[in-house]
Amino acid sequence: MGSNKPIWVTGFMSGTSLDGVDAACLLTDGVDISKFGPSAYRPYSAAERQLLQSVLGRWPGEPGLEPAAGLILRAHLEAWAQLPAAELIGFHGQTLSHDPQNLRTHQLGSGAELARQAGVAVAWDFRSEDVARGGQGAPLAPIFHWALARYKQMQEPVAIVNLGGVGNLTWVDARLPPEQGLLAFDTGPANAPLNDFMLKTTGQPYDAGGTLAASGRIDRKIVASFLQQPYFSRPAPKSLDRDSFGDMARLVAQLDPADAAATLTAICVAAVAAGVVLMPAPPKQVWISGGGRKNSEVMRQLAGNLPMEVFDIDDIGFDGDMLEAQAFAYLAARVARGLPTSFPATTATKAPLCGGKISLP
Repeated sequence: MGSNKPIWVTGFMSGTSLDGVDAACLLTDGVDISKFGPSAYRPYSAAERQLLQSVLGRWPGEPGLEPAAGLILRAHLEAWAQLPAAELIGFHGQTLSHDPQNLRTHQLGSGAELARQAGVAVAWDFRSEDVARGGQGAPLAPIFHWALARYKQMQEPVAIVNLGGVGNLTWVDARLPPEQGLLAFDTGPANAPLNDFMLKTTGQPYDAGGTLAASGRIDRKIVASFLQQPYFSRPAPKSLDRDSFGDMARLVAQLDPADAAATLTAICVAAVAAGVVLMPAPPKQVWISGGGRKNSEVMRQLAGNLPMEVFDIDDIGFDGDMLEAQAFAYLAARVARGLPTSFPATTATKAPLCGGKISLP
C-alpha cells in the first residue's frame, strides 16, 4: 500500500441524514483519480434509523452505544459484500457528536473490527487527529473535490456544495496545489432539520422532491433572524455538528407544515448563499452534491439566490449519490501513502495533516 501506483479502494459513508450506507469503488494513487468503479447502497430500515437517532449526541463510554455499533458494522459488511474485492477500505463510521472547540469528535464504529471481518486493511478514524491538533476535523472531502476538478481539467475555480445533513462548501482551483487551491467550511444546516421535521410531522423521512416546501410560503423574518446567529459571521474554515442548531424545530413550530417546510428549505439555501460570499474569488459554476440536489425546491431556490451557474453534479458527469463514499476511498489511499488529508484552509489545522490510521485484518 505504500507504493505510488493506483489501487482499488472501497469507500463507505453513513451520513448524518441517517438514510443508509453508501459504498463506492475508486482506482486512485491518492493524488489523481484513474477510474470510478461500481457502487452499492445499503439502506437503513425505519427501526434502524430510529436506533441511530437515539444515540446522536453521545460520546464514547456512554450507555446504549453497543447495539448501534453492531448495526454500523453489520450494515457496512453487507454493503461490502455487494462489491468486487478491493485492496483497501476507507471507513468513516457514523458521526454521533462533533465538538472541535473542545477538541473532541465521535464517529461510532470500529475500523479494526471491520478489517478483521472483511479481511482487508481499513483506513479509519479520519477526524480525531485533526481535532486533537486544534483543527475543525471537518469537512474532509475538499481534497477529493480538488481531485475531481483535476479529473475534469478545470481551468477556473469551481465551488462544490454538498447538501447532506449539514451543508458544506469547497472552493477549489485545481490549477494550484491543495495548500493554495482550497478553501472549505460547513455552510449551515441542510437536510437534517427538514428530514427530522418531516419524520415527526408526516411520518415521511424527507420532503420528496421538495413538494411540501414548494406548496408553502417562506417566513422571511425567521430566515433573516436565523442568519444573525454568530456562526454565519465567523471566518472560514469552520464546522458544525448535525444538531448545532437544535432549536430549528421551535422556530417553525407555529407555522403550518407546508410553510414550515418552505422556511426550513429557505434556511438551507440562505446558508449556502451566505457561504458563497466567503470564497476567495467567485467561481463561474457551483456543483451541488448530496441528497439535497434531489429536492427540486432546493435547486430552484439555489438557482435564484446564487449569482453563478448552479448544476446538479450528476450533470457534470459524477455520481452525486456516491461522492462522499468515493471521497473516503480517496482519503484512505492518501492515508496509506502518508499524504495530507486536511489543510489549514479546509479544517483550520495549523499545518497540512495526514489524519486517519490503518488497521490490518
